Amino acid sequence: MTGSPDRKQDEEGHGDPVVRFQSYLHGGTSSLLSTLPTLIVFPVYKTVFRQQIHNTPVHQAVGQLYKEGPVKLYRGVAPPLLMRTLNGTLLFGLQDTLFHQLSLSSQNVISASALPALAGFGAGMVEAVVLTPFERVQNVLQNGQNDNRLPTLKSVLVKLHAQRPGLGYYRAFLPIAARNALGSSLYFGLKGPMCAVVEGQGLSPLVSSFISGTLTSMAISLALYPLSVLVANMQAQVGGEVKGVMACWRMLWKSRQQSVTLLYRGGSLVILRSCITWGITTAIYDRQQKQSHERGKKLKCTCHDSSPSVLPCYLLFLQLGILSIISTSASVFCAAMFHKKWCLGCCYGERSVCNPT
Repeated sequence: MTGSPDRKQDEEGHGDPVVRFQSYLHGGTSSLLSTLPTLIVFPVYKTVFRQQIHNTPVHQAVGQLYKEGPVKLYRGVAPPLLMRTLNGTLLFGLQDTLFHQLSLSSQNVISASALPALAGFGAGMVEAVVLTPFERVQNVLQNGQNDNRLPTLKSVLVKLHAQRPGLGYYRAFLPIAARNALGSSLYFGLKGPMCAVVEGQGLSPLVSSFISGTLTSMAISLALYPLSVLVANMQAQVGGEVKGVMACWRMLWKSRQQSVTLLYRGGSLVILRSCITWGITTAIYDRQQKQSHERGKKLKCTCHDSSPSVLPCYLLFLQLGILSIISTSASVFCAAMFHKKWCLGCCYGERSVCNPT
């Protein structure tokens, strides 16, 4: 991928629209394949959310999950999986597209080493615009205090639709945009150099990609975790007294007793989750990109007419078909869950500090 040790291979395919489209497919596929560890660490995600909202120690959050039992433990896991696939498609695909455009239009203007990070920043901004409504609905459903008033997905969507975007679907958009843009910029800016350093130790490319993705995501999650806490508190409630970003931050900081330790409560679990999912996602994506470039070079060596592009197109559509089948199956599963009024987990304890009513 862009910024990796195979950068020369990336540059060779910049003029091929099939290669550009493959970046979107590879990003979605790698994120989809990494959903297995997401399933494994989903209880960790629910534990972190409760710590972010209610400022409870980890043993209390785990105790609440234990009392609910195994049936409720994975209730509502399908929507985050679908959202993760869309996230990977946008993040990797848009970053690769923006990197290509910047490489053509900013020659000798912007340092080549800065282009991956700059393209990642733009991709993160677009990602925030597309995915903020998903995160808003997810956080509302995860807050158990909304169970009686907003028991189903439909009731949440109707309630949010009745409000203007800044209070409804796009509540907390500014901190989400800052978190996603900075996180994507750091990820694409650091992953390549870190992968080169790790691979220089004699490790295989696949292991190097996994380690670089793990270390990069660890640093990013640790640095940007306070923004995630702020977003969770701003989005957990619907209605009531609504405060701005700075007012919510002051209330959050006060509720954490002006302690960095309390502010980072749950951060270690976020790092664990990010290391697993992003390490696997990075390894799969880099391997897919490398195989795609190698396959393209072989086809160019064996044929010199226009026919070689047919085979990559067939492979491309085959990938797209498989991905569509899996996504459709997950969507049907998600719809069945919501039909049974399964929501994304329950939370107990204190109210959100940004929406105390």
